[in-house]
Amino acid sequence: MLSILTVVLCLILPMGAQAALTNELRDHPSPYLALHGGDPVQWQSWSRQVLEKARAEDKLVFISSGYFACHWCHVMQQESYRDPQVAALLNKHFIPVKVDRELQPALDAHLIDFVQRTRGQAGWPLNVFLTPEGYPVFGMTYAPKASFLQLLGRLEQLWAAQREELRATARQASLAVEGSEKQKVEPATPLDRPTLESALFAMAINLGDDMEGGFGHQSRFPMSPQWTVLLERASPTPGNPLRELIELTLDQMANQGMRDHIGGGFFRYTVDPGWQLPHFEKMLYNQALLSRLYLRAAAILNRPDYLEVARDTLDFTLRVLKGSGGGFIASLSAVDPENREGGGYLWDTRQLEQVLDGDALTFARKRWRLAGAPVSQGAYLPVNERSAEQVARDAGWDAGYAKNLEQRARQKLLAARSPRNHPRDEKQLAAWNGLMLSALLDGARVLKQARYLEAASDLRDYLVDQLWDGNRLVRARGPKGPLGQAALEDYVYVAAGLHDWAVFSGSREDRQLAGVLARQAWERFHDGQGWRHSDDALLPGIAHEAVISDGPLPSPAALLIRLSLQLDDPRLKTMALRALEDGHKILLEQPIWYATRVQLLLETPAPSNRP
Repeated sequence: MLSILTVVLCLILPMGAQAALTNELRDHPSPYLALHGGDPVQWQSWSRQVLEKARAEDKLVFISSGYFACHWCHVMQQESYRDPQVAALLNKHFIPVKVDRELQPALDAHLIDFVQRTRGQAGWPLNVFLTPEGYPVFGMTYAPKASFLQLLGRLEQLWAAQREELRATARQASLAVEGSEKQKVEPATPLDRPTLESALFAMAINLGDDMEGGFGHQSRFPMSPQWTVLLERASPTPGNPLRELIELTLDQMANQGMRDHIGGGFFRYTVDPGWQLPHFEKMLYNQALLSRLYLRAAAILNRPDYLEVARDTLDFTLRVLKGSGGGFIASLSAVDPENREGGGYLWDTRQLEQVLDGDALTFARKRWRLAGAPVSQGAYLPVNERSAEQVARDAGWDAGYAKNLEQRARQKLLAARSPRNHPRDEKQLAAWNGLMLSALLDGARVLKQARYLEAASDLRDYLVDQLWDGNRLVRARGPKGPLGQAALEDYVYVAAGLHDWAVFSGSREDRQLAGVLARQAWERFHDGQGWRHSDDALLPGIAHEAVISDGPLPSPAALLIRLSLQLDDPRLKTMALRALEDGHKILLEQPIWYATRVQLLLETPAPSNRP
């Protein structure tokens, strides 16, 4: 049924109409939602009342999910959501809802899953139409205004003529998906751990690009959880193919376009397989996970230069992403104040020659590949083309002089681009700050820098005093107060960060609070049917999961199991060991996408060998 509906709706993609109304998002405490406060679309905030209104008026719900740093979200807003003709159709025939995906991770994950199943791929802006009962009908990502108008018009006609058929099809498809997910929760037969490890390594090698690093042959995401697990388990033997793939990937991420070589920090991903051109979002979670990955890789691979990558990333985070009260903000936008993607990081020849001259200009061009073929829009993005020592040798300069040139050039470029600084999403997310606490503690432990320990102490206080009320976690805080309802990842990442702090500091109080959060995570988000991301799901058909995969962030379920095995609570350990026996079939089929769960199984004795 689902495939039939998808084919029908995909055939109608190309649309027309008119009107302009106010919306609920003006001055919203979410910076992303506040951006849409002036749209003529009558945006509603996501709530139970949205579905009640849709049922009362018998209209399709239109949910558009995005986030502050997203480039294509801004493009679709400019082209469509600020257009009176688009707004007229949305306001008249649909209940339009704008969602900040960082405040509604469970809802977003459910809708992403639907779009991936029906379209083959998904991303943001994420746009999904639901029946008044909450079952997805059609989903898509970015669409140009003309196509979007045509789709709105055709959907309105279909709903007017065939609403009962669409209702039934959407409901049946959703129930079929939910039923297939439930089958995965059935306990698996005993798992052979050597076979699982071999499958993990084989899948990594099969997906790995031995020319460019990374997985696949299209866009490049850091995938920190997967590389971290592989790094810990790969053979130390020189010439080992997996070890070489890991090191190649780490070198590409550190040296090419995914990293900001002038201002520090990593972008979210690159759009090309050669790691050259990023989408220019900078996310807090990437800085946390990648700094930890490079600290660990420095030790395991004997690469002291990786320590500098980690240090540079942590220092960028302290300098640029520090928020109020000791927490860290979510992200920097992909677009600069003039709405140009990456405008604050790109340099054309005229700009370079206005800032640098003489040997400094020559050095910068050779050091960071700021000459030759431009990378985007006639402009250059600095990458590590040569080291300062190599540039010095090529130019016949003293090494000390070259180092001085590097310092001066970087300072001048930073100062010159400061008016182009990208806007900040000031909300401070519990989950991502939990990850950052663990990263700062790793930095303090390995790099022996007091500033990381001081920042970790402030962040610990922020998490405990500002995001925990003694009973529940808050999903986030913005400039105007609390935001959203905490999800599974919030409880788990914060609990893990506080546990790391307790181990580092010896704090019994924080170890106890980590246990409280872990117990709440089990109670709120796990039952006999498996895991759910939220304990307040408003939509039907959101299936439980036997195991939760790793994506750009580690599986909160796997991390909770690991934490529960470390805490002094027999009940948590029992639940953790029992949960480890679920979902073995999918682990064997797709081990790399469940790497942190696979690692847990490989480290934990089989049931017959447990005490």
